[in-house]
Amino acid sequence: MTPPDEPKRPFKPRPPRAGGTRSPRPDGPRPPWKPRPGGAPRPGPGGPRDTSWQKASGWYDKSVGEEGNFYHQTVVIPGLLRLLRLGETERVKLLDLACGQGVLARSLPATVEYWGVDLSQDLLASARKLDQKSTHRYVHGDACGELPFAETAFSHAACMLALQNVESPERLMRNAAARLVPGGRFVMALNHPCFRIPKQTSWVRDDVNRIQYRRVDRYLSRQRIAIRTNPSMGGASPETWTFHAPLSDLFAWLHAAGLFVDGLEEWVSNKRSAGPAALMENRARAEFPLFLGLSAVKR
Repeated sequence: MTPPDEPKRPFKPRPPRAGGTRSPRPDGPRPPWKPRPGGAPRPGPGGPRDTSWQKASGWYDKSVGEEGNFYHQTVVIPGLLRLLRLGETERVKLLDLACGQGVLARSLPATVEYWGVDLSQDLLASARKLDQKSTHRYVHGDACGELPFAETAFSHAACMLALQNVESPERLMRNAAARLVPGGRFVMALNHPCFRIPKQTSWVRDDVNRIQYRRVDRYLSRQRIAIRTNPSMGGASPETWTFHAPLSDLFAWLHAAGLFVDGLEEWVSNKRSAGPAALMENRARAEFPLFLGLSAVKR
């Protein structure tokens, strides 16, 4: 998922709390989030939590479209293709984990043998409708679970803007590594885990000092965050989930899967502002990346 740029807000100092400081939680500090054993979703009031995008598939399919949204087309897909280095392999066979409605597949060279896996049946149906290449297959399955096919010997694997939407990303990485040939390449693009944490990061504008900066309220803690895809609908809006983990966890999971990072890129917004605040807004965009791209090789 690629949410829009977060809205800017003017800088206002927070008034002091009555009585001085915040009272501690009566039960002590909040414990860090940990996924359930085996990667199973944590049960909620109505049973196990559904972390697929099936309920939000209509909204997501419309927002991405056939060619991808603005950031897909101008930043993320070009960056991911650059990291994949497809031209260095004579016969490319690519596994796309959590492929959604297949926007990456439609950007690949025609010679690539492609396998896409996703948990949403509706998004897969849209992918098959938009992409009828005989060398492309779309399979219903959990990218973090046991994949429903025996196919191996993939030269490449990818996960584009989906790692932050699965509850057990370390299992997805292990699946990628298990299906790659030795020397195969796994590439992932995700919302930057340092600067794009829903409800924990935001743009702040300081009109006194004429600067715009990125506010980060939390980073090192593992987090599970509910997202309403259409906030104007209130409680009737489809709900999805995002799962934050710091960079140290991402690198540790890759290493544990036998994947060794050989490339890292940070991609900024290429939008430009006009008007009286343009200078500070454009300078801030150039300093704080929206996306992170990682490339790792199986040894």
